[in-house]
Amino acid sequence: MDLFLTLAFLFFIGSVCGWVLELFFRRFISAANPERKWINPGFCTGPYVPLYGFGLCILFLIASLEDTGWISDPFLEKALLFLWMAVCMTAIEYIAGILMIRVAKVRLWDYSDEWGNIQGIICPKFSFFWAVLGAAYYFLIHPHILGALHWLAQNLAFSFVIGMFYGIFLIDLCHSVNLTAKLKAFAEENDVIIRYENLKAHLRSVQERSAQKYRFFRPFHGHMPLTDHLRERMEQMEQAIREGKDLVFLPRHTKNRPGK
Repeated sequence: MDLFLTLAFLFFIGSVCGWVLELFFRRFISAANPERKWINPGFCTGPYVPLYGFGLCILFLIASLEDTGWISDPFLEKALLFLWMAVCMTAIEYIAGILMIRVAKVRLWDYSDEWGNIQGIICPKFSFFWAVLGAAYYFLIHPHILGALHWLAQNLAFSFVIGMFYGIFLIDLCHSVNLTAKLKAFAEENDVIIRYENLKAHLRSVQERSAQKYRFFRPFHGHMPLTDHLRERMEQMEQAIREGKDLVFLPRHTKNRPGK
């Protein structure tokens, strides 16, 4: 039961903190947002990114292996620990990315311009960042997990907050799956892959140019149905789409460019 509570707590914290991290990454660094606007990151509507929640749970389980004493050299032990964290996080990222592309016909992120990328889903640069995040977790967060769990057990109000989070999260997940089903139907009809983050940025730009109110947590809500807007975009950029140069749509049968 303690392990279940710990993982539930970590998924909550990781999902929310990951959303904050991605929010600032999209705002100041991501090439998918050249206008440097605030864009709600991730697959869901609310302020959480489940990938980071699952990742933090994995980091906790891996860090717990340190107590087994399977390597006597402490420096080598920690180096291999952080390497293993990076490998596992990269594997989670790849599985999530490939499932979204093949099942939902949506590309949540694109590393095609990064050196050494695999299918534009993972690359060495971001695997390195996963190792850095794993080290930050190990030194800054992991030592306090048991203390946080004890505090959680003594503060039922916070337990209620976590319960609310999972209730809202499940509702949000159903809403996001329904939205993705619409995007998938359009993508299959037109034989394209939809770049999710680029689509959000494009819709925000369109709404701002037409003086519409932009809804941060409802980026796909506008003056016209989403599928009609996508169809209009397809007609406007048909040649660029065929050549794989459109920022929103990617031909399904065009191979990724090799990493630079």
